[in-house]
Amino acid sequence: MVPILLVLLLALILFGAGFAVKALWWIAIIVLVVWLLGFLMRSTSVGGTRSRWYRW
Repeated sequence: MVPILLVLLLALILFGAGFAVKALWWIAIIVLVVWLLGFLMRSTSVGGTRSRWYRW
């Protein structure tokens, strides 16, 4: 009985970790796309130099 519970617990932990890693990959891709869009669409200032699109 105990080995079956250990195997089920291990499967549950690995499933949870796999789901979390997959979700983090999607978040990373979305952040990369937003960053690239902001980098490509940044506005030019009056002086002709390009300004930063972020505030930090």
